[in-house]
Amino acid sequence: MRTHPVHLSALLLFVLCVFSGCSVNVKKNNDGQDKNVDIDTPFGGIHVSKGADVRDTGLPVYPGAKPKSKDNDDDEKSANVDISTSAFGLKVVALDYETGDAPDKVISFYKDKLKQYGSVLECHSQRHSYTYNHSDNNKSDQLKCEGDNKGDTIELKVGTEHNQHVVAITPEGKGTDFALVYVHFRGEEGTI
Repeated sequence: MRTHPVHLSALLLFVLCVFSGCSVNVKKNNDGQDKNVDIDTPFGGIHVSKGADVRDTGLPVYPGAKPKSKDNDDDEKSANVDISTSAFGLKVVALDYETGDAPDKVISFYKDKLKQYGSVLECHSQRHSYTYNHSDNNKSDQLKCEGDNKGDTIELKVGTEHNQHVVAITPEGKGTDFALVYVHFRGEEGTI
């Protein structure tokens, strides 16, 4: 296939215009590993931090729980991602923890804490793998359980599809692993 020189020049000009206003800032931790990445363009920004603050989830840490250990160098157990453009915005804060207490104690604790945000939905799955499914075709903003609603992982959800708090609780040996997740989506210019 032959590319017309005018089309190639126009594409090159477009790429230069888009990326000439782009700035990338990477902050490293004491070990020299990337900790924060900020990308700003004329169209919006992406900000990623590996050191999420639990206060950004709107939930407390279960008493006595500790941050879950990394399985390897690339296995982050907390993140704060903020994508902001004039067309949409998405903020996701997620942190993983572990405790020696049984899952039913953790479930009871978080059901009580989540009530401040509305009615708590309890879902069951095989393993927690949070996915955000946004569709403008979706007539309802109501949260629902995904899949066959069977399994050992319990997901406590509250809010709406666009603004939700999720606690995913999984039995692990005699204790419990759990994740605190906050998701906020906006479809128009505004603050997240």
